[in-house]
Parts: sequence; structure tokens; C-alpha cells
Amino acid sequence: MSKKIRVSELPDFDVTEYLEDDQAIAEYLTCVLEENDADLLVAALGDVARARGMTEIARESGLAREALYRALRSGASPRFDTVMRVLQALGVHLVAKPDSHHAAHG
Repeated sequence: MSKKIRVSELPDFDVTEYLEDDQAIAEYLTCVLEENDADLLVAALGDVARARGMTEIARESGLAREALYRALRSGASPRFDTVMRVLQALGVHLVAKPDSHHAAHG
């Protein structure tokens, strides 16, 4: 008989532990972008900024560290300019590609 494990006994999952290099970060953000969920994107940018170091990202983006934390917190709606500055500081950029579902029906 297998032992039951309670959810409360499971270790917390922290995605930042897996965002070790540029490739992992790019793949993570690409997956998030495919969800078309702005809140999820903001949360993912926060994850990546934490993985890289908020102080470093704040410095490279030209944003105050406190402003960066506010912009990337849950429920925040940062300006597009802020998102672009964070992406640039992270060394990634957005890529546009045709939506195959839209093209088939459009």
C-alpha cells in the first residue's frame, strides 16, 4: 500500500530555481506569452527578475527597485514602456508570429 502525501507536506515550487540561463528564461516567457494572459506575463517577468536579481534588473532598466517590485507584483498593470524596459534589462525581446488559429479563420 502506498503512503498518502498531503499537499501541505509537498515542498514549495519556485520556478526561479529553474531559470538558470538565457535559454530557460526565453522558453519560460515564450510559454507564458502563448497563454495570452497579461497578469501571467507580469508574474513571469517578476519570476525572471527575481531569478536574475531585482537590484540588477532595476539598475539595468533604469527603474527604482521599489517601483520594479510594485510593477511586477500580483495584480499590477504596468505600463507597456515598463514591460519593455524590464525585457530589455533581462536581455530578451518579444517576437511577433502569425497566429495559426486566427489565420485559418480570418
